[in-house]
Amino acid sequence: MPVWNHDASTPVLGLVGHGKLLVTQVQELAELFGFETRNRYRIVDEQNRPVAYAAEQQKGFWGLLVRQILGHWRTFEFHIFDEARRKVLTARQPFRFLFQRLEVSDAGGRALGAIQQRFSILTKRFDVQDDTGAVLMRVSSPIFKFWTFPFMRDGQQVACIQKKWSGLLTEAFTDKDTFLVDFSDPTLSEDHRQLVLSAALFVDLRYFETKAN
Repeated sequence: MPVWNHDASTPVLGLVGHGKLLVTQVQELAELFGFETRNRYRIVDEQNRPVAYAAEQQKGFWGLLVRQILGHWRTFEFHIFDEARRKVLTARQPFRFLFQRLEVSDAGGRALGAIQQRFSILTKRFDVQDDTGAVLMRVSSPIFKFWTFPFMRDGQQVACIQKKWSGLLTEAFTDKDTFLVDFSDPTLSEDHRQLVLSAALFVDLRYFETKAN
């Protein structure tokens, strides 16, 4: 069940009680024919119980056109809802050709922080920042485990995102992906867990979104 932050009118997800989550992209038929559709995700716990949902907000013909042309470089906004379908988070990517960024705020508009891509040649690197821009966690995928994203703080892993194999046909012909979000450190705060969860969307859209051939 959701818990509440300091503002009693603003719901939050209550992720502190969860050790692991699965984030699965909801596939649409159009993706089989090479069209990028609005991205939607289902988020469940280890017992497959619904925890949250995420949905890209840009609709209509213009949104469809931008997705086909710009792909993950486009500006977009995601809303993340709890199981009661109340909006709890907003994740917005402003347009940047290089070093993309995902800015996260709660339902009341309070900035939680951002996911900021960093320069890298052989690995995938980004930082998790707080609302002032200070680095909370650093992420760099191992060279030989490029589907794994450990979140490091003071030299210790506090969380990890891992892309799961979805099957040959799914991987080849659609953008449908599943990610395991592991909160390794049980002391992670609610805000930090929400940033890690938002990072799973960033990882999918930045590194794994490709148009079907």
